[in-house]
Amino acid sequence: GPYGAPAQDYKEYDIVLLVGLGIGATPMISIIKDIITNARRLDGDVESGNGNGGGASLFRTCRAYFYWVTREQGSLEWFRGVMDEVAEADEKRIIELHNHCTSVYQKGDARSALIAMLQSLHYAKNGVDVVSGSRVMSHFGRPDWAQVYQRIADENKQKRVGVFYCGEPVLTNELRGLAKDFSRKSSTKFVFHSENF
Repeated sequence: GPYGAPAQDYKEYDIVLLVGLGIGATPMISIIKDIITNARRLDGDVESGNGNGGGASLFRTCRAYFYWVTREQGSLEWFRGVMDEVAEADEKRIIELHNHCTSVYQKGDARSALIAMLQSLHYAKNGVDVVSGSRVMSHFGRPDWAQVYQRIADENKQKRVGVFYCGEPVLTNELRGLAKDFSRKSSTKFVFHSENF
């Protein structure tokens, strides 16, 4: 897929955390599509009796967490079709998708409470997010990265997690630092990779 050099090694990990800041989501979307393609190919090989034959034999990734953080709500339209396609194609639910719009106040803030309530009701009734127009629910504000790492560590004990970040350098140090911290204080080992622009 058209993803940059730091992300080419994603297949070495059973678990991946993919973080795209703004347009940095582009290579992460390519990885997500590659994961789905390889998972389908692997299922086809198993069903046909070929075991792990073909190109899928090198494929290890069985779980992916994708966080896209963008400032503008309009940016969510860039990948709406792809996000819907992934949500539909991911039959085994190996990919967890998260959109975060930072121009809106975070969850729990009184200023965004009404829109969050309307968004939840609309999503529950129609299965479509009112903010992004896709099947992927959007969140307001920045992710709590420590909580993200903690949850992934709790769900993947004794595993190695590849963390791949693409975006402006502003987030690199925080994500790298959390990868080191959680590798020390949990049984999960996080290996950080980044590409900045």
